Amino acid sequence: MSIVAWIILGLIAGWIASKIMHGSSSGLVTNLVLGIVGAFVGGILFSAVGGRGVTGFNIWSLIVAVIGAIVVLWIYNAVTSRRKV
Repeated sequence: MSIVAWIILGLIAGWIASKIMHGSSSGLVTNLVLGIVGAFVGGILFSAVGGRGVTGFNIWSLIVAVIGAIVVLWIYNAVTSRRKV
């Protein structure tokens, strides 16, 4: 999959993940960037447990990317909320 497709998939995944995690304290741009990172993380996580990771620009890859983005957003929010306390 090309870099542009990874970015687009990550942006979509980051937007969806930010809507799912509606209590997210980060801004839209941060959520989108974390979504791109989450797409990469989701692919690695699914591949590590024996599943198929990101296989192209399709629904399965979007699901994997959204799950990865949720994990990354959750970790990000946990770390930043600790710093505020």
